[in-house]
Amino acid sequence: MARIGVDVGGTNTDLVLECARGVFYHKVPTTLKNQSIGVVDGVRGICHIAGIDTADVDVIVHGTTTATNITIEHNGSETGMLTTRGFRDILHIGRHKRPYNFSLHFTVPWQDQPLVKRRNRIAISERILPPKGEVETELNEQEVRDAIKIFKKRGINSIVVGFMFSFLNDQHERRAKEIVLEEMPDAYVTLSSEVANVMREYERFSTAAMNCYVGPKTAFYLRDLESKLREAGVSSKLRIMQSNGGVSTVESCATRPVRILMSGPAGGVIGGASEGVMAGVKNIITVDIGGTSADISTIPDGRVKIMNPRDTFVSGHPVLTPMIDLVTIGAGGGSVAYIDEAGAFNVGPRSAGSEPGPACYGRGGTEPTVTDAQIVLGRLDPDLVLGGDLKLDSELSKKAIEDKIAKPLGLSVKDAALGIIKIINNNMALAIRSNSVARGIDPRQFSILPFGGAGPLHGVALAEAISARDVIVPVAPGITAAVGLLKTDLQYEHTEAVIVELNAAGDGDLDRINRAADALRARVVAELDDDGITRDKQLIEVVAECRYHGQGFELRATMPNGLVTQANKAIIVGSFHDQHQLDYGYSYRDQEVELITLRAIGRASVERLQVPKVRSADGSSIDRALMFVRATTFDDGRTLETPRYDRTKLYAGYRVSGPAILVQHDSTTLVPPGYVAETLEYGNTRIHRAGVA
Repeated sequence: MARIGVDVGGTNTDLVLECARGVFYHKVPTTLKNQSIGVVDGVRGICHIAGIDTADVDVIVHGTTTATNITIEHNGSETGMLTTRGFRDILHIGRHKRPYNFSLHFTVPWQDQPLVKRRNRIAISERILPPKGEVETELNEQEVRDAIKIFKKRGINSIVVGFMFSFLNDQHERRAKEIVLEEMPDAYVTLSSEVANVMREYERFSTAAMNCYVGPKTAFYLRDLESKLREAGVSSKLRIMQSNGGVSTVESCATRPVRILMSGPAGGVIGGASEGVMAGVKNIITVDIGGTSADISTIPDGRVKIMNPRDTFVSGHPVLTPMIDLVTIGAGGGSVAYIDEAGAFNVGPRSAGSEPGPACYGRGGTEPTVTDAQIVLGRLDPDLVLGGDLKLDSELSKKAIEDKIAKPLGLSVKDAALGIIKIINNNMALAIRSNSVARGIDPRQFSILPFGGAGPLHGVALAEAISARDVIVPVAPGITAAVGLLKTDLQYEHTEAVIVELNAAGDGDLDRINRAADALRARVVAELDDDGITRDKQLIEVVAECRYHGQGFELRATMPNGLVTQANKAIIVGSFHDQHQLDYGYSYRDQEVELITLRAIGRASVERLQVPKVRSADGSSIDRALMFVRATTFDDGRTLETPRYDRTKLYAGYRVSGPAILVQHDSTTLVPPGYVAETLEYGNTRIHRAGVA
């Protein structure tokens, strides 16, 4: 049995393979025009490295940025919308929130870059009434057919159906879908009640519209990848990482691609959390620094957090789908350094990507990047990147920084390069604080866990900037996100709106809750059954999403085991108070708690990737890992002769004193003067100040 994890980033595609022969890692350039080409090449390559045939692969788990990139580049499908008469402009009005309260000049994404243009939003006569979902006005089927004729003329085949109060009664949405498919059998159709069966019409419509906007291209990519893998002799199951940290099938993600908008970063957080477990550290801050972006997540007590629905925005549009709590900024090895029109020195968020890439790649890029700065400072060895597979030109790096930064600012090339590193580190430190200090978390109690190809070069500087306890470098930093793909479970989720005042709930209200919970359990069980998961391996959890009466958004609360009764409903109420206290620092124990939504989560545990332990040092010298010594410039401006060590030859218990650089195929770790790098039992590394235990 062999399993492969494939994570596609903006610059490189990372792979990990586990089989009877061991664990193998591989990295190939991302093919931006069609990511599936790079994925298939990478799968073939890693199978060759492992000495197995592609037919021996049983499962491939894939983290993709396809859907995310569509939202960033604003090149999704032209979408049409059917909505309730009188509510055509819900997507335009939004919540009347101002991105910058005191600015007269700002753009509003949902108006300037709408998911559905106004002319393509067509009102239909129909009406469902709250609170029980009675039909007040029947669906006008002829108006639906007339709207489809208009969409046909405009060449639109991606259609979202969003009717008011469909979360209480979805019969009109379902019938509208039937009519759309009668008139346009090949249409890509999304119902708001299918992707976000919850209250709040704007967020529900936005989620459904986003699904249609990214859907056709994402579905094509996933199915094309599956086809190309078959052609390459890979007949294994293909699973896709979702934003919530679970994996799902190609068909499920092709139908609801809104669930994989944060697919790539989610794998990194799961991989980072597992690395923390291996290092025996519960409080960690993961920092995934690739070529294009840095993804940051705070994991207290080993628990990966799910983002509050009020914060789940993608490219400025609210998306009501569970996402791992993380912050993404444009900071990576490919981030471009430049001087703006006002003469200010900036780094990012624009990236050189993999084509043309940093100047040192020699692919035609002339703009200086963070990678070029690392080359100039001697922290990256041009002849060792990717084990020497990627040859870099240090002269091109020097020229780019000199021409674009150093000369215009009157700096030396070295100082300009140091400036690039300091700016990018400061940008990332601010993002880390927004995900920790701003939420009441003290980073002094946490370890920084940097990964991604560029992560370990910045780890110590980021730890110093936020006063973190120490730095934990994963076994294979550049492949950690791919490793996370093989350390997560198959997962499905379904929701249903059940609005009940819990404190005053009568027996009839509790019956409604129990019936809805049973129906949700049945839906996730059916999906797991269809995926071939036996009942003994299925884990079904129902959570209650609650709020104080009249509050804006909900928090998740624990449901009692079995039926909800008058005797045990206090479990939900108490759990909500506790969660509110944890998230906001206060709670109102005497106030009414309102149940808004029930969510069923179905999981199937899979075999986790097992990273083998490394040999013990047993008194041997670290000189066995010494490669050579080269001059390296550190953040304090000092240039020191710095030894390079082959990290794969460092055994458990070895201690390497800085200044030093630990080199491996997929990443490079910087150990500044005054720090010590200690190899742990799985080959991961703890970096801390000398003399500090």
